[in-house]
Amino acid sequence: MFENNVICKLLKIKYPIFQGGMAWIGTAELASAVSNAGGLGLIGAGHMPPDVLRKEIKKCKGWTEKPFGVNIMLMSPFVKEVMQVVIDEKVPVVTTGAGNPGEYLPALKEIGTKVIPVVASVALAKRLEKGGVDAVIAEGCESGGHIGEICTMPLIPQVVDAVDVPVIAAGGFADSRGLAAAFSLGAHAIQMGTRFVLSKECIAHPNYKEIVLKAKDRSTVVTGRTLGHPARVIANKLTRTYLEMEANGASPEELEQLGVGSLHKATHEGDVENGSVMIGQISGMLDDIKSVQEIIDDIVNGLPQAVANLQSNYL
Repeated sequence: MFENNVICKLLKIKYPIFQGGMAWIGTAELASAVSNAGGLGLIGAGHMPPDVLRKEIKKCKGWTEKPFGVNIMLMSPFVKEVMQVVIDEKVPVVTTGAGNPGEYLPALKEIGTKVIPVVASVALAKRLEKGGVDAVIAEGCESGGHIGEICTMPLIPQVVDAVDVPVIAAGGFADSRGLAAAFSLGAHAIQMGTRFVLSKECIAHPNYKEIVLKAKDRSTVVTGRTLGHPARVIANKLTRTYLEMEANGASPEELEQLGVGSLHKATHEGDVENGSVMIGQISGMLDDIKSVQEIIDDIVNGLPQAVANLQSNYL
């Protein structure tokens, strides 16, 4: 079905479906499952120390022979060491966030690694294309975790029009309709994080998955705007405290301290009231937990009908 898809050919994957590189829960278990199911699985390096990342990469290699990648946050205190691990292990794909991967491009290109940064604006997409990246992930503010200011629907076509490299659409995708919509906007693939949280292979705490299952269309809020790095999360006790402190002029240091360890508290300890539940707005339409294979099969098998619906409304 996707033999001519440029992303599938570029990365040697079966389906144009990426898994978001989610910190703490984008582990080898999830990444290998997504790759084995035909998509591109991503280990979320987050703030992982280099030795921990190396172990995850080796586990992933043991569980899949298909291409996989590592998502690297360029603001990580271990970024240089983490990049060296990726180079040592010859990881096929690297996606990046929170910065410009330019200084690492020569070394990554030398080993044949495809470099695909996440962008939240046209200007950044154009600048990174000039730097030599292989594709870009244009991510709208509907996504979970750290976000930009532009919504997916206006962002994707503007990035597509501005660059010549392939574009992967992210932010609000979870089913066949989303994939068809992304193709209609000119993207070549989609990236999903929230949908894969609700998979059997995701190691997130059951409480984390349960609160995502219960989410409605307006269950998420955005915190951290005053710090310059907003993040979309489920509204809970932590966010109420955070937003009150922001409104009352709390210092950046106070806000940063409130957030320390909060993601791990939710993903691994199951404290979804005092922890940070990073999740996208699409959570409001998700009501089941399936295997990764079932999730991807549903999207692929439902695509012809989604396209037929487009045609029936037009012809």
